[in-house]
Amino acid sequence: MGRQAILVLYIVAMVALIVGLDIVVFRHHFWARLLVNVGIVLVFGGFYLRFLKGS
Repeated sequence: MGRQAILVLYIVAMVALIVGLDIVVFRHHFWARLLVNVGIVLVFGGFYLRFLKGS
């Protein structure tokens, strides 16, 4: 149960970061918003694979 809770919190943090940046910074910049969102997902995915998947 603890591992699933960590994963849910991790995903919620990623979504909150993406939505927050979309609203505050990149509201009217479609391509910049898309690139930043993809970058955030890749960074979170790499962090997950490096630190959280093996534990």
